[in-house]
Amino acid sequence: MPGDNRATMNRQRIVVGLSGGVDSAVTAWLLKQQGHDVVGVFMKNWEDDDDSEYCSSNIDFVDAAAVADVIGIEIEHVNFAAEYKDRVFAEFLREYQAGRTPNPDILCNAEIKFKAFLDHAMRVGADRIATGHYARVRQNLDSGLYELLKGLDPAKDQSYFLHRLNQAQLSKTLFPVGELHKTEVRRIAADIGLPNAKKKDSTGICFIGERPFREFLNRYIAGAPGPVKDERGRVLGQHVGLSFYTIGQRQGLGIGGVREKGAQRGGGDHAPWFVARKDIEKNTLWVVQGHDHPWLQYRQLHAADASWVSGAPPAPGALAAKARYRQADAPCSLDQDAAAPAGAFSLSFPQAQWAVTPGQSAVLYDGEVCLGGGVIDTAALATA
Repeated sequence: MPGDNRATMNRQRIVVGLSGGVDSAVTAWLLKQQGHDVVGVFMKNWEDDDDSEYCSSNIDFVDAAAVADVIGIEIEHVNFAAEYKDRVFAEFLREYQAGRTPNPDILCNAEIKFKAFLDHAMRVGADRIATGHYARVRQNLDSGLYELLKGLDPAKDQSYFLHRLNQAQLSKTLFPVGELHKTEVRRIAADIGLPNAKKKDSTGICFIGERPFREFLNRYIAGAPGPVKDERGRVLGQHVGLSFYTIGQRQGLGIGGVREKGAQRGGGDHAPWFVARKDIEKNTLWVVQGHDHPWLQYRQLHAADASWVSGAPPAPGALAAKARYRQADAPCSLDQDAAAPAGAFSLSFPQAQWAVTPGQSAVLYDGEVCLGGGVIDTAALATA
């Protein structure tokens, strides 16, 4: 088996986060096959309306327990809901109330799966933990530092969501399926008769599930309606509250019937509308027509609250970055102004980036190595 995560090691006690999905199930089986003492832990991170059709951890636990039975390992049910609400959900709401678009999965990994869960595993005698993430860990033989690498399946790589992990966390973590493509993981699951071999991959945030996002957010954040305007300042309609929209959003704007005679910048008569700006002070939502409209093209961004895998920021210079998860690595230049606050950095892109969004993470890469990143707070238009 490939070497990054599967190097020969003495028998170890490894606690695997079993989610009920196929990736963590195959993770546990691979480690058991290597001769390790494997224990499964199912993490319950959300309790509010958990019995609903959208987000039932009970079903996932039944699946995880069935997997543990087939593999022949013990499984423990651990409740991290209080930690999740304090460390992840509260921050999620604060960011949305401030008009930003956070990524709670990144915070969940840093605060729950690789902090609360890791701490629990160490307390019960684990040598390491393992999860079903598509990423890899490698120790650099020259520096001794642990590196976070992209998963080998480019369509499933999850290093973006793991970029806040530190040296202590990575030194205790294994990602066995990061060495595999998803099709191979499914094949293994079917070959060994796992009951969830064909289970659909989960989508969305765990505490929201498949339910309409606006419906969920409306329980916690009061709507404050205001005008929707185009680039000329014309009022096209009313929004239901700026918290419910994100830069680049196309669906749910309520202005689908608006048409303009003659072509506009970036679009024509029937070009779709996109959210381009949110003016918090004036409670105004600005929209533009056309995916390639100049108001959606950015050449620079500034980020704060940086976290670097090595423990220190990379040297300024040419790297690559993702300003959102579903995006190819984009060449960029890292600039760290000595006068800037600690944990802040700026990126410049030779090619404009689409819909750079405050609250999302800008994650830097040097080839296959994920260096870390920070939370986007401002961005500069390519036409500015």
